[in-house]
Amino acid sequence: MERENAWKKYKKKDLTELEKLNKEYLKFLSENKTERECTQYSVEEAKKAGYTDLKEVIKKKKKIKPGDKLYAVNMNKAVVLFNIGKKSLEKGMAILGAHIDSPRMDVKQNPLYEDTELAYLDTHYYGGIKKYQWVTLPLAIHGVFVKTDGTVVPICIGEEKNDPVFCVTDLLIHLSQENMDKKASKVIEGEALDILIGSRPLPDRTKEEKEEKETVKKNILALLKEKYDVEEEDFLSAELEIVPAGAARESGIDRSMIMGYGQDDKVCAFTSLKAMLAVENPEYTTCCLLVDKEEIGSVGATGMRSRFFENTVAELLGCMGDYDDRLLKRCLQNSRMLSSDVSAAFDPTYASAYEKKNAAYFGRGMVFNKFTGARGKSGSNDANPEFMARIRGILEEAGVCYQTAELGKVDIGGGGTIAYIMALYGMEVIDCGVAVLNMHAPWEITSKADIYETEKGYEVFLKKIF
Repeated sequence: MERENAWKKYKKKDLTELEKLNKEYLKFLSENKTERECTQYSVEEAKKAGYTDLKEVIKKKKKIKPGDKLYAVNMNKAVVLFNIGKKSLEKGMAILGAHIDSPRMDVKQNPLYEDTELAYLDTHYYGGIKKYQWVTLPLAIHGVFVKTDGTVVPICIGEEKNDPVFCVTDLLIHLSQENMDKKASKVIEGEALDILIGSRPLPDRTKEEKEEKETVKKNILALLKEKYDVEEEDFLSAELEIVPAGAARESGIDRSMIMGYGQDDKVCAFTSLKAMLAVENPEYTTCCLLVDKEEIGSVGATGMRSRFFENTVAELLGCMGDYDDRLLKRCLQNSRMLSSDVSAAFDPTYASAYEKKNAAYFGRGMVFNKFTGARGKSGSNDANPEFMARIRGILEEAGVCYQTAELGKVDIGGGGTIAYIMALYGMEVIDCGVAVLNMHAPWEITSKADIYETEKGYEVFLKKIF
C-alpha cells in the first residue's frame, strides 16, 4: 500500500508549474503572518478574479444568479468566497475550509513595563506551542492599534531589512544547571515569554526628567507616539501578535522544501484559495472558507463555531429569492467538504511516535485523515467510507497523488480541526491537506511536491465531487 513519491512522475512542464506555484506561496507565506493579513490578501485576490462583496449585493437588492462570484468578510479575520453554480443551492456546495490563525504570542492589554532599565512587552501565548522553542529568536510585531475614535493603526515591525527585531531572552548555559533539570514544559514558563523591546532612556532630558523613573519605558512610548500617534492607553484596544521575523525560504540543497512560519494552516488556506479562484462556471456552487481561532478551539465570533458561515449562506439564499429554514438546512446537509488542514509528516528522527504504515510522508501528495481526535477518536470527525471512495475515484482519474494517515500512534497524542463542526450540519466532511514537519514550531517545513499536488486535488474536488 506504499504510495509512490510524486517527484518521480514529474515532467518538465509539471516542474515548471510546481515552481511557479511555490514561488507564489513563498511570497504569500512571508507577507501574510496573521489572520487580518490573510483575510486582506484573500479579498484582494478575489477582487482581481471578479468577486463582489456580498454586502454590496444585499445593499443594492440585486438578485444572485449562476455565474456570480461573491465574498463576505467577518471582522477582518475570516472570509468566505462563493462561486454560484448552475445547480440550485439546495443541492449542496463543494466546500474547502481552512484556518488562517497560527500558534504565536499575543501582547497583553496592559503589557509595557520596565525592569532594571530594560523595557518589555508582556505576552500570552496562543495555541499549542513548545514554549522553549520561542526564546532567542528574532521576532516581529504584527497587528493593529484601534483608537477610541475608531481609527485603525496597522503595525508591522521586524520584517523589513532595516527594521529592528525583538526576542524572548534565555538564561545562559553557564548558569542553567538547575533550569536544565526541569521538564521541557517547565524550562520556560508562560509568564516568562515577554519580549525585550528597548534599553535606552529618554534622550535630551531636563534635570527633572533625569530624576524620573522608567525613562526607558517613556522613551518607547515617545517613539510609538512619534511614529504611530498612539498612547499607552491604546494598548487596551490593540491586537498585536508576536511572530518569527523574516521571510519563508526554500529548504534543502535540492530546494525541494519550504521552511516558514505559520504553515499550519496557511499552506492549506493558500492552496484552497488558489483552487477556488481557478474554477470557472461550476455546475454546483463552490465555496472557500477561511476562518480564525482554530488553534484555540474554533471559538469566538470569528471561529468556525460562530454562525458566520451559516448566516452568510442564509443571505445568499435570500438574495436568490427563495429562502426558508428548510432550504438552508438542505443546502448545508447536501454539501460536501474538505476540511483543509495539515497532517504530521513522518520524521525518522522521532520514528517511535509514528505508526509507519499509517503515517504521512513528504513527497507522496495530499494527505487524507479519515479521523483525527485523541485516544479513542475523541473530538473527531470520522468520515464515511462512501465519501472517501468517491474522492479516491476522482483523484485517481485526474492523476493526483494522495496518501492517507493518522496523527501518530494511538494514545500518543492527538489533535482536531474544523471538520467536526461542519459535520454537525450533516454534510460529508473529511480532513485533507499537506504534511508538515516541525508542526507548531516557529519554523515549519513542507514539501513543494505536496503543495502542488494538494492544490491540484482541491481543484478536482471542487469540479467533480458531485
